Amino acid sequence: MMNLKKLILFGTIFSSVFTACGNDAVNVTPEQPNEPTSGDVKIYTTTASLSRDFKKSFIDFSKTSNMSPKTIKLDETTKFQTMDGFGSAITGSAAYNLLKMTSQDRAKFLKETFSPTEGMGQSYIRIAIGCSDFSLSEYTLNDEPGIANFALQEEEIKYVIPVLKEILAINPSLKIMGSPWTAPLWMKVNNLASLGAHNSWTGGHLNPKYYQDYGTYFVKWIQALQKEGINIYSITPQNEPLNDKNSASMVMHWQEQLAFVKTALGPKLKAAGLTTKIYAFDHNYNYDDMADQEDYPVKIYEDAVAAAFFAGAAYHNYGGDKAELLDIHQKAPNKDLIFTETSIGTWNDGNNLGKRLIEDMREVALGTVNNWAKGVIVWNLMLDSDRGPNREGGCQTCYGAVDISKNDYKTIRKNSHYYIIGHLSSVVKPGAVRIGTSGYVANGLQYAAFKNTDGSYAFVLLNESGETSRITLDDGKNHFSYEVPAASVVSYTWKK
Repeated sequence: MMNLKKLILFGTIFSSVFTACGNDAVNVTPEQPNEPTSGDVKIYTTTASLSRDFKKSFIDFSKTSNMSPKTIKLDETTKFQTMDGFGSAITGSAAYNLLKMTSQDRAKFLKETFSPTEGMGQSYIRIAIGCSDFSLSEYTLNDEPGIANFALQEEEIKYVIPVLKEILAINPSLKIMGSPWTAPLWMKVNNLASLGAHNSWTGGHLNPKYYQDYGTYFVKWIQALQKEGINIYSITPQNEPLNDKNSASMVMHWQEQLAFVKTALGPKLKAAGLTTKIYAFDHNYNYDDMADQEDYPVKIYEDAVAAAFFAGAAYHNYGGDKAELLDIHQKAPNKDLIFTETSIGTWNDGNNLGKRLIEDMREVALGTVNNWAKGVIVWNLMLDSDRGPNREGGCQTCYGAVDISKNDYKTIRKNSHYYIIGHLSSVVKPGAVRIGTSGYVANGLQYAAFKNTDGSYAFVLLNESGETSRITLDDGKNHFSYEVPAASVVSYTWKK
């Protein structure tokens, strides 16, 4: 056992290292002396080295003719998807950590994260219906048999709902998605042939006998949160329906999801007068290599009655490639796509910002948006410096979008997921339309352009290369140039 002197020394070293990894919160309004504090174009810049840490700056439109060969022209006559928003998950663990902060520190962090006028403006979050693998315990909202026994539990009442109320006070237009990790155990069976009891948090299937009760379960949950002043914008019928090993989990193949939504969930929502959107699937690009589950949402859409209840499909990136989004869009162009979960952790060098900022911006942020995703949501907003609270059977190697030190619940390390969401949400507002571009392209340069509902433009750019690149942006009326740093992400917004 480590003696007390060594333990104190270790704690001091860890605290110093953790503090050195990041600031105590993202600063969205840093200005250097003699730099302009206003201008035609507002810009946020983050370099992989953090020499620029979400640095806000301003420049004016050029007064001279544009002769630059590195001009990217915006084309608002070419329109793609309308954006719903960007954000992260408020799990039980994230809510717990947030509530361990002082009220002043938490208010500051939430404002900097969610305020559309004074912060990053995160606009879409995901929460669990019952427990997730980042909850303080395993539970559902109806553990005692009988749908009449439905009730919100301690995790919602004590942790998640209070945090949601604080966030909504900052951003009342916030969209919220709900996803269950499992149905109540009494509704589960081991398989659909023998229908044997499955008294386990892990795996099992939903018993068709309880489709109606489970549809009511969703309705009761939405209504319970409505009574708290919290509106649910969207739901998925099952988180990771092909994963029978998560804590907690439940299998729901496409045939089952089709039947459940067609006969129970869809009609129950409609009968209750609820307009909450339903998104199919909510799992990996590669369908966990299950051949009979490929094109999961498209197979559901082939049933016209079932398809009418679905707004679209949701995807994770723990297997396969983002190109699957484009494939599904081409097969079902009238249905939405949304990206709902990705994680960083010890397995992918998750706290190495120099590596992860570039890769996550390319694969998750711009990669999904440029393949028709209407929104991007990453996993835990906040975990602690021990990657928790976590549970056996869940992820014990994950980092949060930010990590907070358990020594003081004040010192925050900002990870890649915080930056990639912030670079989108700070300039691309809900209701924005992704628009076309033409002109300059280069290896290592990726970008997306948008027009917001207020008429302003947004442009988000990744420079993967090791060299700076001076580009010019042209909206057809105005143009401006900017020196994009090597290995950086830059977001721009301006009015025509």
